[in-house]
Amino acid sequence: MLRGGTAVAVPIKGRSSLTALQRAARDCRACDLWKNATQTVFGEGASKAAIMFIGEQPGDQEDLAGHPFVGPAGKLLDEAMLEAGIDRNEVYVTNTVKHFKWEPAERGKRRIHKKPRYSEIHACRPWLDAEISLVKPKVLVCLGATAAQSLLGRNFSVSRQRGELIESPLAPKVMATVHPSSILRAPDHSSRQLQKEQFVRDLTKIAALVK
Repeated sequence: MLRGGTAVAVPIKGRSSLTALQRAARDCRACDLWKNATQTVFGEGASKAAIMFIGEQPGDQEDLAGHPFVGPAGKLLDEAMLEAGIDRNEVYVTNTVKHFKWEPAERGKRRIHKKPRYSEIHACRPWLDAEISLVKPKVLVCLGATAAQSLLGRNFSVSRQRGELIESPLAPKVMATVHPSSILRAPDHSSRQLQKEQFVRDLTKIAALVK
């Protein structure tokens, strides 16, 4: 909604279920990202999931489909969860930012991912806080630097603190690892395979925390 020409979020108070929260988020105008996005891409999964994964933002395919983690990075996450013994149907997946931020490719019609600004992350934070509050995960997993620094502080380093249990009021156990999209950007097959194996090890550690 708009007030005096300024974009504001739809009120979140009183949203007592994920379904109600998701419905309200469809009309969020807290920042300008909605203008170039197809739709809001809210979190999905088990309403009382033991594990909650938080990424950066929806990508091109997620923006078109309206569902999180359904593109190449999502497929890699599914594969890694399967290898680690985590059932995708029993987790909750979401993003720090709910709209796809992109810029046009220099050639062709491709939409290129663009990292969200702090102001955009801050504007979307109430939705994420509400999701965490409703799901109440036992283990909260930040996928990549944007999610980790948003929730754990700007000085958090995924490369240095990856796989460590972090003290946080967000959940009983909080951990950060890489975003699966970073694995897809590896320069060759052997590098991708090695990085995926490391990612699966992180997820295996996460799976053990809820057994």
